[in-house]
Amino acid sequence: MDLERQHRQTILVVDDQEANIALVEAILAPQGYTIIAASNGEQALELVAAQPPDLILLDVMMPGMNGFDVCARLKEDERTRLIPIVMLTSLNDPQDRIRGIEVGADDFLSKPFHSAELSARVRSLLKLKQFTDELESAEDVLFTLALSVEAKDEYTNGHCERLSLYSVALGRSLGLPYEQLRALHRGGYLHDVGKIAVSEVILNKKTGLTDEERRIMREHPIIGERICRPLKSLRSVLPIIRHHHERWDGSGYPDGLNGQEIPISARIIQTVDIYDALMTARPYKPSLETHQVFSIMRQASQKGSCEPRLIEQFISLLQSDETLVGLEKVSR
Repeated sequence: MDLERQHRQTILVVDDQEANIALVEAILAPQGYTIIAASNGEQALELVAAQPPDLILLDVMMPGMNGFDVCARLKEDERTRLIPIVMLTSLNDPQDRIRGIEVGADDFLSKPFHSAELSARVRSLLKLKQFTDELESAEDVLFTLALSVEAKDEYTNGHCERLSLYSVALGRSLGLPYEQLRALHRGGYLHDVGKIAVSEVILNKKTGLTDEERRIMREHPIIGERICRPLKSLRSVLPIIRHHHERWDGSGYPDGLNGQEIPISARIIQTVDIYDALMTARPYKPSLETHQVFSIMRQASQKGSCEPRLIEQFISLLQSDETLVGLEKVSR
């Protein structure tokens, strides 16, 4: 790792003993790292919230909030869970190591530690952090791409954000696990990313599409899946991207799946997409009143285009949650 990159990397040392902080700084600062310090767990959390470091060296035994508590807090927060944490400890009981693993520690270093070992652990974890940052950057590019697709269509402003919020709310009401809720959040933004290959003329056409234009439009789920497939972190989102236009009765595209063959995440996105499309003005229709939308959604489920159970669950959720009702007006 070159010195220029190291200069841009910050290490937070958390220890209630100033001598220990000074020792770590004496070892790592000459290697080009920026060292910041906290003398207790509360201060550490404040520093991380203000400016997340690239790596944290965390003492276990501190007064007040100990290292286990600090680590657990940081790993539970999606904004900080990917920061590597090395726990520095003089504890030799295997149960303490197990507890550290359970709260999410990435590595351990026993006190007193050797300077060469500390340097090696730091280099290794910072290299991993670099790869993680690059992966997040690639994801950010895709999300930006998806929002640029939305911007091409003057009638879909805020559509991605609404679908993300609606689908997570519906998924949570169904008791789906965290990973599926995370996929729904991302899928709300990325489901139509394949429309980057569709002309604005087609997207904004105010009359019916020709057969050729319809064929082009129906390619976007496959194109979107192809764009996102290289990122393993988006693997759980791919079924949403590919299958959100499938229909409960098998009349959808691109694969003609029906019923339970359609992944639950895609069925959820499809359900909330119907609602959002009806609630917002499009080139071919004005926005509708809520009671009209519910009636049309129920009719659609009776005709077999979407799952009746999800339609009723979502309508019930909308009727009971004022936060969701009218969201389309707030997001415009």
